[in-house]
Amino acid sequence: MERILIIEDETPMRTALADLLAGEGYRALTAADGESGLERALAEKPDLILLDVMMPKLDGFAVCAELRRLASDVPVLMLTAKGQIEDRVVGLDAGADDYLVKPFSTEELLARVRALRRRAERKTKSAVKIKLGGNEIDLARQTAWRGNKEIHLTAKEFAMLRLLAGAEGKPVSREKFLDAVWGYTAFPTTRTVDNHIASLRAKLEKNPDAPRWLKTVHGVGYKLDL
Repeated sequence: MERILIIEDETPMRTALADLLAGEGYRALTAADGESGLERALAEKPDLILLDVMMPKLDGFAVCAELRRLASDVPVLMLTAKGQIEDRVVGLDAGADDYLVKPFSTEELLARVRALRRRAERKTKSAVKIKLGGNEIDLARQTAWRGNKEIHLTAKEFAMLRLLAGAEGKPVSREKFLDAVWGYTAFPTTRTVDNHIASLRAKLEKNPDAPRWLKTVHGVGYKLDL
């Protein structure tokens, strides 16, 4: 069952949205302010977020910007009474995928939810499997094989590979690894990233000292050279 997080401070609207989505077969998660909504989004990793703009503690723009800074690619549909072009631009620049102005019809909301989920599914399918020579890695199922032999990768190592694959050959900084894989409430060091990359190289590279795929970008971090 797909999970949709509703971050909305107005109780009647939050309840109505949760009931609507539950009636359509989704599992509705809720948060009543931006701060708790951000925490729940990072902890529970929903399939989509409905995000109000005007909220206490953190507004929707700040929540969305922080999610993107932490490398979360969860689809975000912003819901707001603000209809000015400038506000829509701010929301989209913060990383929102779509923008719906209140009041809106339930039919339009559900249509946009379905459209965002289709887009996310296409994106996921395109990057769900990677091949590194004789190694085949399924990022969705979190399995890795070399021929008939399974390679044991940890959850953190799969998360690092997912981040590298999603960067499409661009370097990923150590700080971004720490934010996206360990979370903003954890306090690991950049050496933690280096140790996990060394472990991945030992498991996936023929010559870990001269890696073919997991390349170091000096002064930046690492990239996946497919």
